[in-house]
Amino acid sequence: MKTNEKEALKNKTLAELNEALGKAQEKKFNLLFKHSTTTPIANPMEIRAVRREIALLQTLINQKKEQK
Repeated sequence: MKTNEKEALKNKTLAELNEALGKAQEKKFNLLFKHSTTTPIANPMEIRAVRREIALLQTLINQKKEQK
């Protein structure tokens, strides 16, 4: 994830971050399911990128909760 994308995430509200987290978790599930059941996905590094995106979103959500 690029720096400007991270900055854009920091400016989102808590509800928007939770929505993005749900979508990222769903994407991770679909990638892992596809990778384990059918033929392996073309770019397995995509799983790592999604995992890191989830971690970033969770961090931002926790920071926003602490600010309140």
